[in-house]
Amino acid sequence: MIGPVITWESLGPSEQHRVLQRPRPDRSDLPAAVAAIIDQVRRGGDEAVMALTERFDGARPRPIAVDLPKLAEAAIRCPEPLTRAMRNAEQGIRAFHAADMPKAVSLETAPGMRCEVRYQPIQPVGLYIPGGSAALVSTVLMLGVPANLAGCGRTVLCTPPRRDGTIAPELLAAANLCGIDQVYAVGGAQAIAAMAYGTESIPSCAKLFGPGNAWVTEAKQQVSLDPHGAAIDLPAGPSEVLVIADSSADPVAVAWDLLSQAEHGPDSQAILLTDDLVLAKSVAISLEQGSAALPRASVLESSLSAARIVVTADLDTAFEISNRYAPEHLIINCSGARDLVDRARNAGSIFIGPWTPESLGDYCSGTNHVLPTYGWARSHSALSVADFMRRYTVQEASFEALKSLAPTAEALAEFEGLEAHRMAVRYRLEVAGG
Repeated sequence: MIGPVITWESLGPSEQHRVLQRPRPDRSDLPAAVAAIIDQVRRGGDEAVMALTERFDGARPRPIAVDLPKLAEAAIRCPEPLTRAMRNAEQGIRAFHAADMPKAVSLETAPGMRCEVRYQPIQPVGLYIPGGSAALVSTVLMLGVPANLAGCGRTVLCTPPRRDGTIAPELLAAANLCGIDQVYAVGGAQAIAAMAYGTESIPSCAKLFGPGNAWVTEAKQQVSLDPHGAAIDLPAGPSEVLVIADSSADPVAVAWDLLSQAEHGPDSQAILLTDDLVLAKSVAISLEQGSAALPRASVLESSLSAARIVVTADLDTAFEISNRYAPEHLIINCSGARDLVDRARNAGSIFIGPWTPESLGDYCSGTNHVLPTYGWARSHSALSVADFMRRYTVQEASFEALKSLAPTAEALAEFEGLEAHRMAVRYRLEVAGG
């Protein structure tokens, strides 16, 4: 299942490069297939969405929209332990994201020259919740709470229907908890197209959020490149975790951390970097033992074939490799882990110490689990309230400020050969002086 323990220093540069390669399935036909779905939805609206849903999900929901009474009913009928867990998670997510709200700025950059930064909610926004074998109520919370805090107003949620054409009531209960009142039983690339361009039932959205499979990811990329489409949150790929551990780490705990990401899907990736060979071998044994008994054993058989256990000469090398890989999740399970955090430059979210499994971040620590994957952590950040808002600037000059700044503006405009720019300043001064 999982390959042999790898000694990093024994590899040449090309072999080291291969070790850090993410799974890249050959889907050269995907862009064209997704483009055809998007075109079909744009031309056919609701009817095209229902036909594609029947084709891909084996269900034909009628109607597409879930009405408000069903949302309220789902919230009432949701089992109490799950309701309590969702409420606890929602409170933590709300508290953290509220503290991280963008703040307006207003200051004078020169006497009489006032500059401001302001924020306004993006609306409508579209939230995509993947289907599959589990109803991802946690993703509803991770998207719905910051959208609510941002004041987005109209928030549209799409998720694939079950075989009977309905949506799992637990998802509806989570949507109700977040104040989302527009829910549609639509998934896949057709959902992305519907939210980007609109149909008779589904409003067109200014920006789309949420993870998904290769079809969803490709559809998001395509609509984001179309001026008539929709912006997107961030590039995404399969889930991944990288663990840096030393001899102080519990090998069974490390194995569970690796398995918890590997079970997401067959293309998920799990990597362990350690300076301790004994730990590496123990983790390998624990992975074999733990994966065999899990309900998603068939998924793990595929994902663990791409997992890597790598022994490095020291922790400095481990952090160099991690920064090169730029993982979605980075777990630092080492002695004095907090003191090592600043060595990590590229990671979507970092978990430090022996008592911080990545599972807490997925569900209830308060941070967001929508993160950049596939190396995008080099340049992109975890989802926040700011992603649901538009930042813009305001400036106002007094006449005294205009006189004070005019020489600077005119000199720069003249140097760049933009005479109208210069005259927009000069004219005002001449009029005031004449």
